[in-house]
Amino acid sequence: MIYKRYLLVFLSGIFILAGCETLRVSRPIMPVKEYEKMIAGRLDADYVGTARCLSACHSHDGIKHNFEASTMGAQLSKKSGMPIVDCESCHGPGSLAIEGITPEKVEQDRKEGKETKCKFETLLDFKTLPAQALSLICLKCHTANATFNLHNWNAATHSINDVSCSDCHKIHKGPDLIVSPKETSEMCYRCHQEARAEFSLPSHHPVPEKKVFCTDCHDPHGGVLSEKLLRKNTIKEQCTQCHADKEGPYVYEHAETMENCSTCHNWHGSVNNNLLIVREPFLCLQCHEGHRISSTSSVESKSSYYTRCTDCHSTIHGTDIPSASGKGRFIQ
Repeated sequence: MIYKRYLLVFLSGIFILAGCETLRVSRPIMPVKEYEKMIAGRLDADYVGTARCLSACHSHDGIKHNFEASTMGAQLSKKSGMPIVDCESCHGPGSLAIEGITPEKVEQDRKEGKETKCKFETLLDFKTLPAQALSLICLKCHTANATFNLHNWNAATHSINDVSCSDCHKIHKGPDLIVSPKETSEMCYRCHQEARAEFSLPSHHPVPEKKVFCTDCHDPHGGVLSEKLLRKNTIKEQCTQCHADKEGPYVYEHAETMENCSTCHNWHGSVNNNLLIVREPFLCLQCHEGHRISSTSSVESKSSYYTRCTDCHSTIHGTDIPSASGKGRFIQ
């Protein structure tokens, strides 16, 4: 009887483990062929090569010229010896698109003053593809490229919020497919309207003046997966890349603010001096009690501690020098 119980428990454990293993199996939410169509295009079409795609289709002449001048287009040149990227890498196999286009048809269209166009509807329809599928077309190559930090893209804020590579990078733009730092602010403002407004405030980081750029602080591709896509692990690490004099360590530290500069500062812009979130002394009074600067009870003394705290506590970020009392009062 006891053996039967043990056997029953043993078999139950096997069934439970088998069930857990089944749960761990990765299953697509749609047939695999649908995924393939999403990335590769028509599965009943064949690859014909860029030369055949562009030779007859004169409506693509301008695109061809820009693409050949780009970084990816250079890989197609005979001099490079690296035929890695072509039109069909992104648009899908093109045999159906150029079906029926012959030299005779091209000549006839030319005589009639018409452009010979391919059947675009047989290629990948980028307008209907989900943002993640669009990005995956690019990631097929770029996740294996050491010059791009895209390993964290799928888990980053932009990907989760349906932003695709082509929302920022214009593949047929011309020689440089990388967005220049001076162009980043206008590109980012298309979505980040709140940041645009903050950079218009009286005290702001000099992004509108083109002295600092969005990508100096933020990694749009995901970076180290820190808060707000920052390039460093913490806000303080990011800020002290430029503000090294505030880094410390100090003997006397302003403990509450040493790890998070945004406790006191709004990094994009503020109506207050020095990017402060609240004007002095009201910012300091959120944590500290007010005090008079003398023991007299005159009207002047009562009001004097409502001036700027940093008039006296000038080393507010931290100091190695004790005050007259021997304590760290950030007075230097």
